[in-house]
Amino acid sequence: MTDRAAAKAALQAQTVETPSWAYGNSGTRFKVFAQPGVPRTPYEKLDDAAQVHARTGVAPTVALHIPWDRVDDYAALAKYAAERGLRLGTINSNVFQDDDYRLGSVCHPDRAVRRKALDHLLECVDIMDATGSRDLKLWFSDGTNYPGQDDIRARQDRLAEALGTVYERLGEKQRMLLEYKLFEPAFYTTDVPDWGTAYAHCLRLGPKAQVVVDTGHHAPGTNIEFIVALLLREGKLGGFDFNSRFYADDDLMAGAADPFQLFRIMYEVVRGGGLTPDVAFMLDQCHNIEQKIPAVIRSVMNVQEATAKALLVDGDALSAAQRAGDVLAANAVLMDAYNTDVRPLLAELREETGLDPDPVAAYHRSGWQQRITEERVGGQQAGWGA
Repeated sequence: MTDRAAAKAALQAQTVETPSWAYGNSGTRFKVFAQPGVPRTPYEKLDDAAQVHARTGVAPTVALHIPWDRVDDYAALAKYAAERGLRLGTINSNVFQDDDYRLGSVCHPDRAVRRKALDHLLECVDIMDATGSRDLKLWFSDGTNYPGQDDIRARQDRLAEALGTVYERLGEKQRMLLEYKLFEPAFYTTDVPDWGTAYAHCLRLGPKAQVVVDTGHHAPGTNIEFIVALLLREGKLGGFDFNSRFYADDDLMAGAADPFQLFRIMYEVVRGGGLTPDVAFMLDQCHNIEQKIPAVIRSVMNVQEATAKALLVDGDALSAAQRAGDVLAANAVLMDAYNTDVRPLLAELREETGLDPDPVAAYHRSGWQQRITEERVGGQQAGWGA
């Protein structure tokens, strides 16, 4: 069996980045439900993120979304984060909300619109310079709704040109993470619809371009762990956007809809040597009806639990069964690890590092929720489009 001490060491070294937008108001295309105590500024989002890190001990970085988290002084924001035991992490661009992007951003047929989108992406790299961030996350809603609407091949040319310009602007230690999505908001063609398209562009660009896997961005039944294994094998897996889905891009808490899938993904990460800083583990979720901070804490814990189970897979027994062609025995090795209750192991690890064994309960006892509900009155709540 895998050594428990080695598993605990790996778990202690693991970090999960939380997204600033998870702390603000969010919803569906039909309704955004406002909650009391929601942050009004990027600074208040960091205050909430600090609560997650204080309870879990493994969430030291916060991803920003521009322009939702735009401030006048990013160095001051980074200093504010450091004072709360945090760092500013991935910078996420936004080229999907302006009216100009109705027909696309970097793939738009109008050169002026493409230039506007490119300028925003380059601005995001400037922000990375100011915050010390390593990763630039790129997701494009670009696509078409009808056959013949635009030239599919020409759109790929425009995309490649924009990506190349941003790539050349990156600093020596900075990376570009290209995200893909099967559909939405484009319904006929999406310009970066799958891992293969993202991989092809990243392969052409070079080593600073990596693919990011959002676990909600696939067709039903897609074997996500196969994609993870292949990208790891090729050295092109830059990170994850963890969330859960029942139907499409639901953005529910990680591990909530299909915890077995999350375990299978994390097993391939462990098997492929992906538990390193080179693979960024980030949440990308919107908490519409549940409280924000406890939901983020629970999601971090779910990622930890899936990782712990993956670390407990008996590799020797699995290899022996695979070599022998013993299908049932091989499957049983994985199922034994998945069915292991790792909560006592993680509680023990937290106590050893001076944390409460139950992060959610510790948060509720802290009084933070009551405090922000009372204090954050007035102003404009942060949320979608903020």
